[in-house]
Amino acid sequence: MKNNNLYFRRGSVYTNSIYILSFILLLNVLVVSAQTIHPLEAAQQHYATLQKLNSKPNSKRAALDDIIFPPEKYSSGSLIYTMVTPAYLTPAQVTKLKNSIQYPANSSDQTKAELEFLLSWQNKRTKSQEDRSLHVLAPIGYWPHADVLKNHPRHQQNLDYLFYEGRTVLGNTTTAENYPATAKLLKGITKDMRLMEFTVKYHLLRPRPYHLEPTLEPLARISSPSFASGHTLWTYIQAFAWSELIPEKRKEFLAIAYEVGESREIMGIHYPSDEEGARVLAHRMLTAMSDNPIFIKDLEAAKGEWRK
Repeated sequence: MKNNNLYFRRGSVYTNSIYILSFILLLNVLVVSAQTIHPLEAAQQHYATLQKLNSKPNSKRAALDDIIFPPEKYSSGSLIYTMVTPAYLTPAQVTKLKNSIQYPANSSDQTKAELEFLLSWQNKRTKSQEDRSLHVLAPIGYWPHADVLKNHPRHQQNLDYLFYEGRTVLGNTTTAENYPATAKLLKGITKDMRLMEFTVKYHLLRPRPYHLEPTLEPLARISSPSFASGHTLWTYIQAFAWSELIPEKRKEFLAIAYEVGESREIMGIHYPSDEEGARVLAHRMLTAMSDNPIFIKDLEAAKGEWRK
C-alpha cells in the first residue's frame, strides 16, 4: 500500500507537470495569436478636413444620389476577383468588412467639396505630376492571376511590383527571391486585398468623380466603381504589413502609400474619400487577418527573415 501511494504521488507530480507544460505551451500560442497590429494613425492633411463635412444627402442636389457606376462599364476581369477564395480572411470577415465602410452621399456637402478639390488639382497639376501619376505609379500593383504560371508574360514584373514598397525603402536587394517568406505573406495579403477591393466596389457601385462632375478631365477612365480606391488599398495594406516586419520604417512605408493615393486624385479618377476609405479598410483587413493562426505563422516567418 505504501508503495502504491508513492507511485500515486509520483504519478501526480508527473501528471501535474504535463498539465503545467501544456498550459505554458497554450499560453505561448495565445500570446502569439493575440499579437496586435500597430494602431491606425488619425486621418492626415486634406482627408482630416474633408471628412468633417456633412456626408449625408443634401436635398438641394438630390438628383445626384440616383447616379451609380454604369453597369455597361463593368470589367469582367475585376468581377472574377469577387469569387476567389481568401488566403487569410474568412467569408464571414469578408462580409463584415464589406459592410463596415460607406462613401459620402453623391449629393452631400463632403462630396461637393471633394469634387471642388479635384478640380483644383486639375487646374494646378504639372506635367511631371501627370507623368509620374499616369506612367510610374498607375501601373504598379500585384495581381494574383499573373503569378499562377511562371511563363506568364508579366510574372517577373508582377513579383517586382509585389516588393515595390520594400524595394523603394530598403533597396534593390529586397526581392521575392531573396525573401521568400515575406513574399508568401505579401502574396496572401494581396490576394485577400483584391477580393476585398472588388467586393466593396461592386457592393457600393460608387460613380467615378467624372460621372458627377462633367468639367473634370481625368487622365484615364476606369472600368470599375470608385469606392474604395484599389491602388490605395493595395499600397496601404502593403505599408501596414511592411511596418509589422520593420517597425522603424513605418513612416517611410506610409509616405509611399499616401503618394500613391494622392496620384489617383491628381489623375481625377478618385475622390479623397476613396483614398481615406481604403486606408481604413486596409488596416481593418490586416487586423482581421491577425485572428488567423496561419497568418500569424506566416507573419512570424517573414519577421524571421528581417532579424538576421
